Amino acid sequence: QVQLVESGGGLVQPGGSLRLSCTASGNMFSIYVMGWYRQAPGKQRDLVATITTGGSTNYADSVKGRFTISRDNAKNTVNLQMNDLKPEDTAVYYCKLATVAMNYWGKGTLVTISS
Repeated sequence: QVQLVESGGGLVQPGGSLRLSCTASGNMFSIYVMGWYRQAPGKQRDLVATITTGGSTNYADSVKGRFTISRDNAKNTVNLQMNDLKPEDTAVYYCKLATVAMNYWGKGTLVTISS
């Protein structure tokens, strides 16, 4: 089993910044992509950003230019730097890890943007 532990969530004002981190541990095999998804109250869970082991990134249109995803393959860690946060960014953010065989999810960390 693979365990994903997220950190960095919290309450910030509009225009502020947060950095989320996710570290994977356990019996992992051939990691392909890690990423972040989010789910706002009453909404579906949507992709925020992903990054492959080769460094290729993909972002939701709503966060392009504001969020940056990065990873440290040796540490099995993926980070999400979130700048210029907006109220609509408020959501539970989930870390995802995908291997050739399986997908794994973290328990989520709450990000609240409010004045």
